[in-house]
Amino acid sequence: MKRFATLLVLLAPLFVLIACGGGASSGTQTGTQSGAVFVAGEDAPVSSVVAFNITINSITLNNSSTSVQALSTPTPVDFGRLMGLRSLLGFNTVAAGTYNSVTFTFETAHPAPVIDYVDLSTNPPSVNTLTGTLSQATVTIPFPSGKPLVVGSNGLAGLHIDFNLRDSLAVDNSGQMTGAINPMIAVQAVSASEDLGEITEFTGNIVSVNTTANSFVMQGPYGFQETIDVNSSTLYNGSNSLSTLVVNGIVSVIGTMQADGSILASGVELISTNQAFISGRVLAVNPASGPVQTVTLWVGEELGTSGIIPVDTVQTIDLSAVSTYDVCFFDNILTQQVFNDSSLVVGQRIFIGGSTAGGVFTPQMVSLRRQGVVGALVQNSVTITGGTGSNQGYFQMQNDALMSYSAGGPFTVLTGDKTFFVNINGLAGLQQAGKPNLISRGLVFKNPANGKPVVVAGRVRVLPAGQ
Repeated sequence: MKRFATLLVLLAPLFVLIACGGGASSGTQTGTQSGAVFVAGEDAPVSSVVAFNITINSITLNNSSTSVQALSTPTPVDFGRLMGLRSLLGFNTVAAGTYNSVTFTFETAHPAPVIDYVDLSTNPPSVNTLTGTLSQATVTIPFPSGKPLVVGSNGLAGLHIDFNLRDSLAVDNSGQMTGAINPMIAVQAVSASEDLGEITEFTGNIVSVNTTANSFVMQGPYGFQETIDVNSSTLYNGSNSLSTLVVNGIVSVIGTMQADGSILASGVELISTNQAFISGRVLAVNPASGPVQTVTLWVGEELGTSGIIPVDTVQTIDLSAVSTYDVCFFDNILTQQVFNDSSLVVGQRIFIGGSTAGGVFTPQMVSLRRQGVVGALVQNSVTITGGTGSNQGYFQMQNDALMSYSAGGPFTVLTGDKTFFVNINGLAGLQQAGKPNLISRGLVFKNPANGKPVVVAGRVRVLPAGQ
């Protein structure tokens, strides 16, 4: 435990923040007896897959007498990026009622699904692309028995979808993905206030700011504009506030859906005022120790840089002139101690904000982002450092492609009393669980004692057997 002691002291305040999760319109249905439905999506992943891009043409809610559309606008979604994270995919007004199943219709060819996966046989690791072929374009999934989605008159209901890539992507006898896709999706009715209903990943451009109404409008990642409400509890990075947000600035938001389709933000991070940013997973850093000069990044998301740094490419970015490093939604005197130009490590997910001019992207800030890591629990690795019933401690995971590559084997996950456990009774339950597959969501730091990645987890989810 001594090797984690200093790191735990520095990172203790983070458990409170990263445990927290923190109106789009695809059409309306008129009528006096109606309510609202929001759609939130995430992914049960494959360890080597860094992106799975697929277009959802529509999402329909069904019961014995009618069907209504929760999403009617074709929406491209990267479920690989949403490993352990939840994004708002859509919001709609529908007829009040009880719905027993969901029908998804996917685009098969224009564009076809695309899978990006890590190749660890190269140095540094690279990312390969595979065009997917759907076995069926339309699938209907029932809600769990006895747990339908109920839309009350003037109420707000949530549809949580979990695209199970592990079971959806076919592999050959040698374990290599073939490109064949048989969509396996879990659906669940959720409320806006519960863990699976919270929005933990929503990034886009600011369209307008209304300080009088305590709100701003942003162009979201899925083609629609979204109103973001703020209050006295909303956290900002740096010295920012609602009044410092500027049109065309890029922000990332976490928060809770509201009945009018807006998000009440628990956190707002201003990434760039210059309408340019990229984000993705770190594949290599140079040099390996000390202040980093360049970083090799798989770019999974971009705004304002498509002509210079396209999405779904591997790029080497010069960070030698960057002096601003921050940790998403964590801003105090310890920030520079836990994340700086000597703290980058393979496996991390980062945002790089900057500006573009003359066909050149100039980085100006680096932000450490939340991410999910997947793997198997290393049996007998759970250590509880707190008292009876405490979740303070750590355990080890293995098999996440980049994380295990970076750690040279199993990697460590730190937890605290604010860590939220799903499908297991905390660390005590995990001690008795054997070696199930897990998704740990949080922030990946570089342990200064050994240079290896360590996850500070806000949420630990035990996957069902077989996933």
